[in-house]
Amino acid sequence: ALETLKMFEKKDSRVKSAAATNLSFLYYLGNELEQATNYADLAVNSDRYNPAALTNKGNTVFANEDYEKAAEFYKEALRNDSLCTEALYNLGLAYKKLNRIDEALDCFLKLHAILPNSAQVLYQLASIYQIMEDPNQAIEWLLQLISVVPTDPHVLSKLGNLYDTEGDKSQAFHYYCESYRYFPSNIEVIEWLGAYYID
Repeated sequence: ALETLKMFEKKDSRVKSAAATNLSFLYYLGNELEQATNYADLAVNSDRYNPAALTNKGNTVFANEDYEKAAEFYKEALRNDSLCTEALYNLGLAYKKLNRIDEALDCFLKLHAILPNSAQVLYQLASIYQIMEDPNQAIEWLLQLISVVPTDPHVLSKLGNLYDTEGDKSQAFHYYCESYRYFPSNIEVIEWLGAYYID
């Protein structure tokens, strides 16, 4: 894939931008951040209005923990294409890292309107409500999430934990048991179940 895409580097700016965008993404997936950054720069310089190129550039900056600058690239990508879901999702993550929770929530609620069955979006909404110390809303979003991915042991144990925190032991027990059924090696779940049976 890398060799094929490199053949397009010499073409006109739009083709070059598309090739550089894909190369940047491939290097990013391979955790080669320097190469990913170089190709992201090339893609953006070749076509400043390419939302995928701007998103990739934001991702390389995000990986270097400059969340403020990453957010700027994601916002620019969204100005060029308001339906660029990758930019909107990553903008939400950047805001979350910057502890701008209300803005993160706004991003993920917009995304939920576009992608109502996205497991990642539902998980982020639950996570944000947990940060906001609203366990009831977090539980609601996690319940929606397990309707999409009913066998995810991590989500099931998270639900068990939230119900336990709320004092609902029977619901906590149910979700911890379900989590244990799908992944019987989680020590925290085993400890909770052991303590529950002792009680």
